Amino acid sequence: MVLSKEEEAFIKRKHEHTLKLRNEYLKQSSNPFRHATGEGGTVFDAGLARFQAMRVSNYEHFRPTGHSFRMGMFAVVLPIVAYAWALKSERDCREEKYRSGLVAYKDRQFKFI
Repeated sequence: MVLSKEEEAFIKRKHEHTLKLRNEYLKQSSNPFRHATGEGGTVFDAGLARFQAMRVSNYEHFRPTGHSFRMGMFAVVLPIVAYAWALKSERDCREEKYRSGLVAYKDRQFKFI
């Protein structure tokens, strides 16, 4: 596989950045005087902190749109309604068979209800 000069430079920059972050993490996590700073045993990760802050403030910045309404309808409401309709129609059909005498009492699924 032949890489262009731009791709090779990008991969090299990415590798150098990864090594820099790794060395910084190892330096901070192996510091024996870390407990004196009051930070505890974990290394602060700015990216993880931003992600958690975004997850918490997601509802503050939510705007209802037609797309979010459709997603809610098709992902939540429509499956519930379809399942309820299927249960109701199946039970009505079974009840009609029981009441008309097509199914003997000994062959019924729930005899004591």
